[in-house]
Amino acid sequence: MTAAEDAAAQTKLLDNVVATANRLVMAEKDKSKITPAYIVEQVQKAAKTFAGDMPFDVGKAVSILIQRFSHWMGKATTLRDNTGHFDWLSAARKKDWHYWHRYRDFQESRLSDKVVDGLDEATDDILGHLEDPRRPDAWDRRGLVVGHVQSGKTSNYTGLICKAADAGYKIIIVLAGMHNNLRSQTQMRLEEGFLGYETTDGRDPGMPIGVAEFGEHLKTNSATTRLENGDFRKAIAKHFHGISPEERPWLFVVKKQKTVLTALLKWIQTRVADTSDAGDGRKLVTKLPLLMIDDEADNASVDTGEQVFNEDGAPDEEHQPKTINSLVRQLLHAFTRKAYVGYTATPFANIFIHHKGETAKEGPDLFPKSFIINLAAPSNYIGPARMFGKMTKEGRKGELPLSRNVQDHYEAKTDAGWMPPKHKKTHIPVCNGQETIPSSLRNAIHSFVLACTVRDLRGQGAEHSSMLIHVTRYVAVQGHVCKQVEETVRRMRQRITRGSDADELLAQMRKIWEEDFVPTRDKVAELSPDEEIPELPEWGEMLGKLPDVLDDIKVRSINGTAKDALDYATPGAVLKVIAIGGDKLARGLTLEGLCVSYFVRTTKMYDTLMQMGRWFGYRPGYLDLCRLYISPDLMEWFGHIADASEELREEFDFMAEAELTPKQYGLKVMSHEVLTVTSPLKMRSSRPLSLTYSGTRSQTILFHRDAQRQKRNLDAAQTLVASLGASWAGILKYARDGNADSWSNACLWKDVDVSRVLEFLDTYATHPGATRVNATVLVDFITKMIGIGQLKQWSVALLGGGDGIGAPHAFPGLPETESFPARKTEDPEPPSQADPDKFAIGVLTDPKDESIDLDDHAWCEALALTRAAWKPDPARGRVEPPSVPSGKGIREARAKLGGEADRGLLLLYPLAPYVGKEKSPDKLIVPGWDKPIMAFAIAFPSSDNAIRVEYKVNPLYWMQEYGPSE
Repeated sequence: MTAAEDAAAQTKLLDNVVATANRLVMAEKDKSKITPAYIVEQVQKAAKTFAGDMPFDVGKAVSILIQRFSHWMGKATTLRDNTGHFDWLSAARKKDWHYWHRYRDFQESRLSDKVVDGLDEATDDILGHLEDPRRPDAWDRRGLVVGHVQSGKTSNYTGLICKAADAGYKIIIVLAGMHNNLRSQTQMRLEEGFLGYETTDGRDPGMPIGVAEFGEHLKTNSATTRLENGDFRKAIAKHFHGISPEERPWLFVVKKQKTVLTALLKWIQTRVADTSDAGDGRKLVTKLPLLMIDDEADNASVDTGEQVFNEDGAPDEEHQPKTINSLVRQLLHAFTRKAYVGYTATPFANIFIHHKGETAKEGPDLFPKSFIINLAAPSNYIGPARMFGKMTKEGRKGELPLSRNVQDHYEAKTDAGWMPPKHKKTHIPVCNGQETIPSSLRNAIHSFVLACTVRDLRGQGAEHSSMLIHVTRYVAVQGHVCKQVEETVRRMRQRITRGSDADELLAQMRKIWEEDFVPTRDKVAELSPDEEIPELPEWGEMLGKLPDVLDDIKVRSINGTAKDALDYATPGAVLKVIAIGGDKLARGLTLEGLCVSYFVRTTKMYDTLMQMGRWFGYRPGYLDLCRLYISPDLMEWFGHIADASEELREEFDFMAEAELTPKQYGLKVMSHEVLTVTSPLKMRSSRPLSLTYSGTRSQTILFHRDAQRQKRNLDAAQTLVASLGASWAGILKYARDGNADSWSNACLWKDVDVSRVLEFLDTYATHPGATRVNATVLVDFITKMIGIGQLKQWSVALLGGGDGIGAPHAFPGLPETESFPARKTEDPEPPSQADPDKFAIGVLTDPKDESIDLDDHAWCEALALTRAAWKPDPARGRVEPPSVPSGKGIREARAKLGGEADRGLLLLYPLAPYVGKEKSPDKLIVPGWDKPIMAFAIAFPSSDNAIRVEYKVNPLYWMQEYGPSE
């Protein structure tokens, strides 16, 4: 037996033992008996059956199952509108289901029972919101499922498709991306989880796979295949004569592309339709209920009216969002009984759907009017909350130590170098005068080689490992990068395999090993108490394995063809691949075993951020080996997007608790001020956003690095404090349900007239890039709220003291102090790299500061509202129920309680002007300014009459920051 055959046999054996032991453990009714010792027993039983005399690593199988049985799922949250809907999904109806039971058994062989139970519950919930396919009259249900990036949306909709087929849906159309690689990958996943066989060129069932092992062959039809030319098209449409209602369901996995969707629509109208509409004569299908799944629903399906361009700047005829939107709607409009379910990972998706009502030709737009479901992810999911930690006033805390700074890809002052952000498609990447990669990318490649080697030594050699490089959207420039990376890997292979001239290279790799891999493994283990992080091998073992690993590594461009996805599915293939990609990688395509990502900023900000999301997902047994090499500005932006995403999810939770409808959520989110962070594309095109600040908190986190403006802002605060007089409360202590709160260096003024606050905002100079705190817009909003009788009375608090230092300063009527609150800036190291015009801090307010003017009764009400909206979701760091109210809960409570609580709150923070404890000029954050840096936050109570204001930005500023709108 060859080494490769031996490895394949060991992998098969491990799979069989784990699957069998998994079933034995799950059969135990008394869950308290499921201990590590019990799992060892079941593994030994299964190993006796399968291994015989073959050597077998029992410890590895036990480790996999202990991990698996410690996983759990959070709860999904739903907004619904049941107008015209009948409840229909009962236990009796589910009794003779075949597709779902087969899929459930298949998933139970790979996942913990809690995760599969969570999948069962979530898919029941979605299916129950659709209509009974046996209901004979016309119906139309449209919904949106919001998952976490790379958290298993495909498993969810595969489960939904299985249940829908069992229930009686006859035509299932899956809209899968805009490129062949993603369509092919989706087709393969559905072959594994739904069809139970590999599709072939002749469209006859091929080899049985996936669910086929777990139940009967259900003879399901697939009109599409996994091959490059396997999409639906005119040439194959003529072979399908139609579909009869008695048949098994038909599956169509198609691209969102004009030609494909036009061919499918025409075929349905000519071969499947059984009647015509009495009004307009269009062809209709009445006998076959349709389920349409729209994967990445915010991409291309939405009628944004924004044209997509190819890299030459010419309109891309195949990818016109308006055209795609029209064809998707026409497909739905051709059926009298239909359900549409969009899947997305961005809670902003539905913001961009216009509430246009209907057109005669297309029917209603795709707004999810029936339901929106926010899915939770399993506890072993690695998402933004784990990757970026939580933003606190001391900076981000609790983040995994896996990201590494990239700053050598270009020279900011000259905007030249290997890969400047604004390069052209003719750009040739040059580093230090040579066509070679920068040292940060070389380190990233070394890290990938080390990661692959460790995985091999940990017994994961039969699994795929990938590295992703995304530095440009231009195919020609990707070609240069590919050559340079190939050359780097070729030289490494030569030196290490032949042992000639390898000392310097091995010394570099050993340095990364000792200074990065070893300490990182320990830190990750410390931050991941619920996961087993295996020990690292010794360096001597690594040396012995390196030549084989380097031999296996391939470098390739991802160009959007089915081959990108098919290679991973080739039986027996184990890929170690460095993938270089641009827009073709942007959405959906999963790079199996992704260990290392290398990103630098390109002009298309939003696409880049979506691509970064490929990094999230599941990393069993190799989390400590993963690395994200990234430029600091991208890291900062992704942190902001992640925070904004969490804010919208929290908004969703509160609205679900209040039983509001998707339409009400859509209207609210379309005007949420968090959009100033998430819509740089819209901001650049200088179209004003229409926003409300009701129920939100704005805080200054971006500041001018300019002493004159700092003086102006301090003067504004001085004038405000002087006007408030001496009637402030100085000792602020509250019982807080036995968990006392106090502010030792704060002053609070209540019943402040709004004119004082407006005066302060009129004088204070906010930074033009401080999207969420634009003084002019805030003044406009407050003024309009006064017009409807709200926000007339305010509370104002000055929060001093802290462990930061500055020149002695006294606010009017208050004692002099040199101690100020300190906030960590996001300035890079060394200080010479800092932006000369501006600086940012992570977060300004402490969440409890929002309750500084609330008595214990109001505080308890805010906590009750926070708990009512809270659901466990490990992907969002939600494990234990909250013991203090969230800012959102406090703002909701202000509105609900009315009276004294229902007022605006202005929080003033005089921040320390020095970094650290030393008063020396080079430690000043703003050169020449040693007085406090004035920052502020405003908490607005929620309101049922949320007035909107126009948010206009300086398009020139946005153009300079983010490049042209594309």
